[in-house]
Amino acid sequence: MSQKIDGTLQAAQTLRAVGPASRPGISTDAPARPVQAADSLKLTGEATNLQALERSLSAAPAIDAERVAAVRESLQNGSYRINPEAIASRMLDLDQQLQG
Repeated sequence: MSQKIDGTLQAAQTLRAVGPASRPGISTDAPARPVQAADSLKLTGEATNLQALERSLSAAPAIDAERVAAVRESLQNGSYRINPEAIASRMLDLDQQLQG
């Protein structure tokens, strides 16, 4: 079947009702029953590990209060030392991880 698309609707004459009443052998007297889902989902080991990691991270505090207190104390007493090589190395590591 082919139909020219010209913006006019001529489908009204070709449409027919589709539903339980128009299908032979289907009773409309019985109430509808929900359909049991047959789909299932199985997670890979990696996905399961990621879910466990997500749960543990969501339970952990966002800020390590002990580390903050230690840095604050070392800043106040002047013993905090900045290691530019370690910072640069970590920045390069992060850059390589992001680039894949």
